[in-house]
Amino acid sequence: MRRDYGDKTLKFEVRRIDDLIEKVIPHFEKHPLISAKQMDFLLFAEICRMIKDQKHLSPDGAAKIIELSYRMNGSGKRKYSLEDMISMINSGEDIVSAPMKIGE
Repeated sequence: MRRDYGDKTLKFEVRRIDDLIEKVIPHFEKHPLISAKQMDFLLFAEICRMIKDQKHLSPDGAAKIIELSYRMNGSGKRKYSLEDMISMINSGEDIVSAPMKIGE
C-alpha cells in the first residue's frame, strides 16, 4: 500500500508477476469487474500469463503482447504507434527495459 498525494488515495501495488498470477488475477476472475474495464482485465491477465511463460523474450511473443496491450485503454495516449512498436521488434532494434529478476 502506498499513499498517492496527488489524488489523496491509497494505492495497492503489486510488482511480482507471480503475485499477479497467483493472487490478483484469480481474485478478479472470481469477482469480475462490472464495467468496461473487464475486457482490459482479460487482456491484462493473458499478457501476464504470457510473461510468466517468458513469451516476451521472443520477437513473436513480444509483438503479440504489444498487440494485446494496444487493445487496452483505447482512449489513452501512446508515445509510439502499434506499427512503430512492431517495426522496432521486427527490425531487431534494441528495446531498453529495466532489469528484472526471475519471478518478478
